[in-house]
Amino acid sequence: MALLELKNVSKSFGSGPSQIDVLSDINLSVHEGEFVAIVGFSGSGKTTLINLINGLLFPDKGEVLLHDQRITGPGPDRGVIFQNYSLLPWLSVYSNVKLAVDEAFTHLSEKERAAHTDQYIDMVNLTPARDKKPSELSGGMRQRVSVARALAMNPEILLMDEPLSALDALTRGSLQEEIIKIWSQDKKTAILITNDVDEGILMADRIIPLTPGPKATLGPEFNVPFDRPRDVTEINKDPEYKKLRNEILEYLIEVGATRRQVSDQKYILPDLQPTMPGRIIFKKKKKKETVKYF
Repeated sequence: MALLELKNVSKSFGSGPSQIDVLSDINLSVHEGEFVAIVGFSGSGKTTLINLINGLLFPDKGEVLLHDQRITGPGPDRGVIFQNYSLLPWLSVYSNVKLAVDEAFTHLSEKERAAHTDQYIDMVNLTPARDKKPSELSGGMRQRVSVARALAMNPEILLMDEPLSALDALTRGSLQEEIIKIWSQDKKTAILITNDVDEGILMADRIIPLTPGPKATLGPEFNVPFDRPRDVTEINKDPEYKKLRNEILEYLIEVGATRRQVSDQKYILPDLQPTMPGRIIFKKKKKKETVKYF
């Protein structure tokens, strides 16, 4: 039995003529220990999908199941690494992580929770910055805090919503390797939302494209055949890497072009012409000019 399942899930926002159908007929099964990457265009509904899994949103149709039980809200069994760090600016690195630890491990003593917090801060190499506020950290360091906070809760599923998209290329590559290294220690079930095909190939066991919205749905899955640990330089030399990368990109380009054609046909503006040229009429009133536009 799958650890996580999405069955015929659809989600929309608004109502009536202003309703936007974001996701439609999403079906996904994720087994324990799997690392799955959902890759797609910006605005296709990737964040909506991750919020349905973490319990911040609920489907209009279908159901989201964890251990065959419907998800009814957020919980410590799902750790989330957000795109924008989501740290409390008035708390230190230690306090941001410990806030999650206190919530998830109420049965532990204060000393045990403190040791647990320090363990995960050290895991992401932030012990020297333990007492610093987020404003004193670089973007990469802030995201390390976010990673430590999510992992410190010891969740069953690690959810990552484009966690590295705001970082420069060098920092992004470094954090990719660190996240993989940390994940490989206990191989928690992980779902990565990304718009970077190369990131998906480097990190995931399988990649599933999300078609462009509205009514976005999941496309065919692509299995990533490379053994772990993966070395970026070595993978780039492998013909299988180039083949897989091209297959995914070609699919995304194809569905993107198809959606644009549909959009172009749907939104055709009428050829409107004015019935008469515009006129400006000036009238004098109490030594002031009044302007009327027609």
